[in-house]
Amino acid sequence: MGARKAVASGNPDHNHVSTSYVERQNLTMRMSMRRFTRLTNGHSKKLENHEHAVAIHYMYYNFGRIHQSLRVTPAMEAGISDHVWSIEEVIALLRK
Repeated sequence: MGARKAVASGNPDHNHVSTSYVERQNLTMRMSMRRFTRLTNGHSKKLENHEHAVAIHYMYYNFGRIHQSLRVTPAMEAGISDHVWSIEEVIALLRK
């Protein structure tokens, strides 16, 4: 069975579009994940492992980490979640 691909679409307000947001997100990921820094032996040898590492990073970043500026997780701020997720909850998703 093939993996489902999410499709993002919409009508963004171009006055609020900026490469600064993307660059900040890239910096956060590079600083948080050793496999994205140069000259490291923590790289992924398989693309699948790399994809899983990125997915885990974003799951934690959005659901498990309280952000200082928001005082809640981004998922809570967006109304997607009503609590900070534990690692047990994340692992339970894998078992479904």
